[in-house]
Amino acid sequence: MKTTREKIVIQTSIIGIAANIVLVGLKAAIGMLSNSIAIISDAVNNLSDALSSIVTIIGTKLANKAPDRNHPYGHGRIEYITALIVSGIVLYAGITALVESTKKIIQSDTPNYQPLTLIILIVGIIIKLALGFYVKRKGRAVNSDSLVASGLDALNDAILSTSVLIATILYMVLQINLEAYIGVLVSLYIIKTGIELIRASVDDMLGTRIESSLAKKIKQEILKEPAVKGAFDLILNDYGPDKYLGSIHIEVADDLSVAEVDIISRRITKRVMEKYGVVLHTVGVYSVNTKDKNITNMQKRVHDIVFSHPEVLEMHGFHVDEAEKAISLDIIIDFTADDSAKIYQAIYDEIQKNYPEYVLDITLDIDTSD
Repeated sequence: MKTTREKIVIQTSIIGIAANIVLVGLKAAIGMLSNSIAIISDAVNNLSDALSSIVTIIGTKLANKAPDRNHPYGHGRIEYITALIVSGIVLYAGITALVESTKKIIQSDTPNYQPLTLIILIVGIIIKLALGFYVKRKGRAVNSDSLVASGLDALNDAILSTSVLIATILYMVLQINLEAYIGVLVSLYIIKTGIELIRASVDDMLGTRIESSLAKKIKQEILKEPAVKGAFDLILNDYGPDKYLGSIHIEVADDLSVAEVDIISRRITKRVMEKYGVVLHTVGVYSVNTKDKNITNMQKRVHDIVFSHPEVLEMHGFHVDEAEKAISLDIIIDFTADDSAKIYQAIYDEIQKNYPEYVLDITLDIDTSD
């Protein structure tokens, strides 16, 4: 059964295919009649847009396949591949337009524009602008990178068609032939957009930092639980648009029973899922000392040592095992720090100097979320 999101992506893509096929026919015909390489190139560009929409539909269908033994988390990441393909088509269209425009500069032909040419170009611009804003809005509404890329491509096409229209009017009124030069400038803009879209798609495939607002909201939701004193180490694994599986550590008092911690963990998992659609498959626990004043003093001292280094963003998971004479804690150092290994070693040495009788275990954690 199709999800609402899948239906929206497919319906929007079909509208894009229909609009672009109409434009291909109109522009190809008027381009050949007027002997305009710019208009013919514009028609080819519209054909590539129709192909992009077909790729988007195929990608969406594949991404919504049910999980199987080899892909237990589903196939959602296929959409990122689809977005990359669409971005490649945008880049190719820009390069093709640049090549044709350059040829036109080197060996220009005399165009034969008619009033119908202006009408077709204006209609094409209006259709492309409407299609671009519509597809882009739908793409953002359902978090579809492929639709957003297609929408941006349509808006770029409107700019390209506008440049062709301006060149056409200039030639008809003043006999100045600038269509090739305008085409070069617009082609470079489209190439730039294609490169940016490819970079965004590659980032999604590689994995990027959790969106700041989402990370903060999830942590704030968890901290609404009265017994939770801190929330750390939020990790979200992205298995496609709006498909997150993750884990987090919470700090709770060391006098809570396992049963009490279990109830807290289940409540957190349920609330985060219901409110943000994020599956927290693991809720780890750090115990906070409430019984030993000496350990509390040790934690304060270690805290001061750690944060005497301005590059440190966070310290958590502090624990003292008196039986084993061991201190453990996690720290996060800013990615922009010049030498995190050197900072880590300085912190380690200073804490060890203050507590030489203890075995020290400091984990250099990754700054995964705000």
